[in-house]
Amino acid sequence: MTQTPTHPQAHAQITIPAKHPMVTILGSSDSLLRVIEKAFPSADIHVRGNVISAVGDATDVALIQRLFDEMMLVLRTGQPMTEDAVERSIAMLRASGNTNGGQANGNGRGETPAEVLTQNILSSRGRTIRPKTLNQKRYVDAIDKHTIVFGIGPAGTGKTYLAMAKAVQALQSKQVTRIILTRPAVEAGERLGFLPGTLYEKIDPYLRPLYDALHDMLDPDSIPRLMAAGTIEVAPLAYMRGRTLNDAFIILDEAQNTSTEQMKMFLTRLGFDSKIVITGDVTQVDLPGGTKSGLRQVQDILDGVDDVHFSRLTSQDVVRHKLVGRIVDAYEQYDSRQGQEDGRRGRNGK
Repeated sequence: MTQTPTHPQAHAQITIPAKHPMVTILGSSDSLLRVIEKAFPSADIHVRGNVISAVGDATDVALIQRLFDEMMLVLRTGQPMTEDAVERSIAMLRASGNTNGGQANGNGRGETPAEVLTQNILSSRGRTIRPKTLNQKRYVDAIDKHTIVFGIGPAGTGKTYLAMAKAVQALQSKQVTRIILTRPAVEAGERLGFLPGTLYEKIDPYLRPLYDALHDMLDPDSIPRLMAAGTIEVAPLAYMRGRTLNDAFIILDEAQNTSTEQMKMFLTRLGFDSKIVITGDVTQVDLPGGTKSGLRQVQDILDGVDDVHFSRLTSQDVVRHKLVGRIVDAYEQYDSRQGQEDGRRGRNGK
């Protein structure tokens, strides 16, 4: 029995120019095509020669047509399309709510998947660092436009990594003369004084992720020289007290583990011709019980202050293993359920 479609059916034909070999559009062994077919199960997609046809729900067909247009724009830059890039492009197009472009970016026009996926921040050691999601692009753009930017979101969303790339870019283009990387040395049940070794050996585990990111972006042999010259400084947050940081790109990582006093102290270190990026995940606070997170509080204090911007990333912006995003969502759902249960207990006097 043939079912009558509940939505208007549409048909589209996409002709791939000869300069784009079909394997770059469809993927090796049609791997990219399979990603698209999985994302649009109700649409029929067929390939004949260099023509791709799609039949199905009008909204889906319009999205499919737009997707192939965006893929060709990316390929035109010489950048290959990957399964991950196709999935992210589909997510961006769906999130835009229309098929004529992305959401308004403040300039009266939208951001497209091709714009996001081809925005280069830094090229180093044979690889290019670029945003992979719309929120990541907006975060990177905000760093260009504002003096103080907060990058708030779960683990794996590229908050610190992209900020580090922007810092190295600013140093290389002589926008600043030094990079300062800092994070609070909050211990899990330990005190620095009881740990073995020198002070630097004690704080090294807390700063190691920042060193690792630097090694991805700079010639490892140059890092000791730059640190010896003071061009790059990696230090715990306590070392920032009493200083004025001029002509610098300053990154505070793991800011959810700052107290309200530490956050105020850090923000007031800002000097002339400097830029501050503060990153953190308000769901992973490691502070002792009763200590308020400076990152949580500062959102209420500085909201609406000129030249301060809050960029919020979500599980949809996780660029690690796909399972990480699902884990983040599962924890958020669990916390929400626990909050509702605690609220009911409170109302019932239990």
